[in-house]
Amino acid sequence: MMRENWNDQGQGFHPVSAPDYLPAAQLRDLQLRRLKAVVNRAYEHVSLFRERMQERGLTPACIGSLADLAQLPFTIKTDLRDTYPFGLFASPMSEIVRLHASSGTTGKPIVVAYTQEDLQVWASVMLRTFASAGIHRGDIVQNAYGYGLFTGGLGAHYGLEAIGATVVPTSGGNTDRQIMLMRDFGVTAVCCTPSYFLHMIERANELGVDMRELPLRAGVFGAEPWSEGMRECIEKGGGIKAYDIYGLSEIIGPGVGAECCEQAGLHIFEDHFYPEIIDPETCKVLPDGEEGELVLTTLSKRAMPMIRYRTRDITHIITEPCSCGRTVRRIARVARRSDDMFIIRGVNVFPSQIETALLAVEGALPHYRIVLTREHGLDQMGVEVEVGAEVFSDQVSAMESLHKRLAHSIERITGIRAAVRLVEPHSIPRSEGKARRVWDERKA
Repeated sequence: MMRENWNDQGQGFHPVSAPDYLPAAQLRDLQLRRLKAVVNRAYEHVSLFRERMQERGLTPACIGSLADLAQLPFTIKTDLRDTYPFGLFASPMSEIVRLHASSGTTGKPIVVAYTQEDLQVWASVMLRTFASAGIHRGDIVQNAYGYGLFTGGLGAHYGLEAIGATVVPTSGGNTDRQIMLMRDFGVTAVCCTPSYFLHMIERANELGVDMRELPLRAGVFGAEPWSEGMRECIEKGGGIKAYDIYGLSEIIGPGVGAECCEQAGLHIFEDHFYPEIIDPETCKVLPDGEEGELVLTTLSKRAMPMIRYRTRDITHIITEPCSCGRTVRRIARVARRSDDMFIIRGVNVFPSQIETALLAVEGALPHYRIVLTREHGLDQMGVEVEVGAEVFSDQVSAMESLHKRLAHSIERITGIRAAVRLVEPHSIPRSEGKARRVWDERKA
């Protein structure tokens, strides 16, 4: 029998959230039944998956337990590009009611599809996402994720409507108007990328609007990696509680996982998305608690099932139960991806490490960019970081001290001596979507 659960603010019963609290045995049984069904569906309707199974001498009958998932072949992002546009669909076009796609800036876009049943699942996991953040009927929520082919806007929109909130579908951009509506409509929660909300805070201050005095109490942020230091800046500047969410278009969009009121890891809605952690080099499955690459299998997707999709996101499964009472497992915050790493003089560096180093130093602002160059055959890393107006206009000794502390912090965390450059406020371009952190100016 499913437990009746109330969302974190005690505002009402959400039957669709009940899977978050399933007893472990009941959850595993549900996962196995769904895994068998989705493997069978992919085998019958997706030629690429069937051919890879047959190459390994496998059939859907090989799935007798959840552990048997490790026998199956991986799916990677290039598979979606190589089969563009509809080669991985398991449903006929007559059953496809929605298409989304990536921007395609590096080639052909990633196309994803949904049946009506898929959209119902999407709305339900987004409802659970917002319930985890304490959002409920009566809230006025400004949705500043981009609408259109990007999955963020519409994914959040239908989840908010399902939970009974009032949606303000602003999409991204037009920041002055965003701030006006936030103030005039009495917005209580916001959804967007964390870097864009920081830009909103900054612009609001310029307009004489103190977000801390608005009814705004919660922000649901995703679509890009962000650090605990960034969370502190957002919560302090916006007077809100900032929640991390996780998703990717290839799986469903936003709604794969979400933080609860404890803000101690993201609960994966594993009745629909089965998580594994693998060693990215050996591809061996790692036990819970060990860090590696997150691999996801959709357990209920009909239009485009993804079997063992390699996300490239580096994290680990948290073994301790969450004090919120949810039984679905958590992953640690995804701070980096295996494919956003760059190498400087033989040292692996992630942008998230630079952000952590900068925000550990008082006086630095959460606006920076990393510039990679090559001089005399050697790779160099430069970091431009904005500092507050009061620091920038202060005496030279104060600037030199801040410069030294930032350089030391970066070297301590990365092991690389970077060329740090302090720049004036507002001199680094702002993003209304995903922030661009790295400018690679090295010539091949």
